[in-house]
Amino acid sequence: QVQLVESGGGLVQAGGSLRLSCAASGHTFSSYAMGWFRQAPGKEREFVAAISWSGGSTYYASSVKGRFTASRDNAKNMVYLQMNSLKPEDTAVYYCALTGYGSRWYDPGRYEHWGQGTQVTVSS
Repeated sequence: QVQLVESGGGLVQAGGSLRLSCAASGHTFSSYAMGWFRQAPGKEREFVAAISWSGGSTYYASSVKGRFTASRDNAKNMVYLQMNSLKPEDTAVYYCALTGYGSRWYDPGRYEHWGQGTQVTVSS
């Protein structure tokens, strides 16, 4: 049984930073790509970032490119999302997810396992 647990969310002022963490268990974590998604109230879940199994490749939504950085530590079964220069429009519940697919990582339908989410609120 795969378990993904996010942490690190909170309330921050615009321009501030947060680092989200996602702890994985019950799976061969290092063999799979990981993604970060977010969902704001009344909106669909949207792609934020993805990172390959090795950490050698990362992909970002245009809205966060240059501000967010995904990374992972396979020895610790952890994946991270460093979020800088936060904006009020970044306010959402953030989810990490695991996928066995090798492409279209922007598509939430490609992910088999999801965490419960962590709230990020950016005040203006």
